Amino acid sequence: MKKIYTFLLAFVLIQGAFAQDSLQIAKKSKTPIGGRPNIPSDLKFEFGFNQLNNRSEDLGINFFASRTFNVYYQYPVSIFGEASGFTMDIGLGLGTDKYAFKDNQTLYNNPTAGPESSVLKDITDVLGDDINISKNVVAANYFDIPLDFTYHFNKTNYSKGFKVSVGGKFGYLYESHTKVKYEDANSLKRQVKDSQNYGFEKFRYGLSFKAGSPGFYVWSYFGLNQVFQKGLGPNSTEATQVNFGVAVNVF
Repeated sequence: MKKIYTFLLAFVLIQGAFAQDSLQIAKKSKTPIGGRPNIPSDLKFEFGFNQLNNRSEDLGINFFASRTFNVYYQYPVSIFGEASGFTMDIGLGLGTDKYAFKDNQTLYNNPTAGPESSVLKDITDVLGDDINISKNVVAANYFDIPLDFTYHFNKTNYSKGFKVSVGGKFGYLYESHTKVKYEDANSLKRQVKDSQNYGFEKFRYGLSFKAGSPGFYVWSYFGLNQVFQKGLGPNSTEATQVNFGVAVNVF
């Protein structure tokens, strides 16, 4: 995971260097009035909450501990003309979604359903009653391809003014795991991390909505397919994914 983020950071820094060189060249030459607006590439950091829609009552989710974090690099392309106000923003990135189940429960493999399956169990039933649990999350990590259709209210300068986006994203699950941090009966702090599929769907797709300024915006994502494979998720859930939060554009 760290290697992937390092690669993305290096890629972005190289792109930033080219962008700065281009900006210096643009300053030296005169640009006619009414020319193409300056449309920079965007490195976006999205922070928010991750929830399950259409879930059963016995699949309780801790709201504040269930978070999402996305890093996307998108390049806007003008459509319908240079000053139409419309761009198509295509890109790639990484998405991390965390689920924190209530009542100190987490996912374990369901041996009756096969290796790529899960069942919701009390952690104390597995690790013992004499422990003090401090952290309990399930993480799902994706390679994402976001695609947004954006309308810029400032048609002469896309780097300023209010804008709204409607689009979606397609993702591939490359890793999922559970993580439990606890203190045992001897006051020793321990951590258990178990990487498995847990019945998650390999692919995800859904709709996204964004609104804000070029540097800051609010966003939401509504999954169109189920989070878990049919019959392989906890409690045979057919839940879909809902994310929402705030974001910043680095450049």
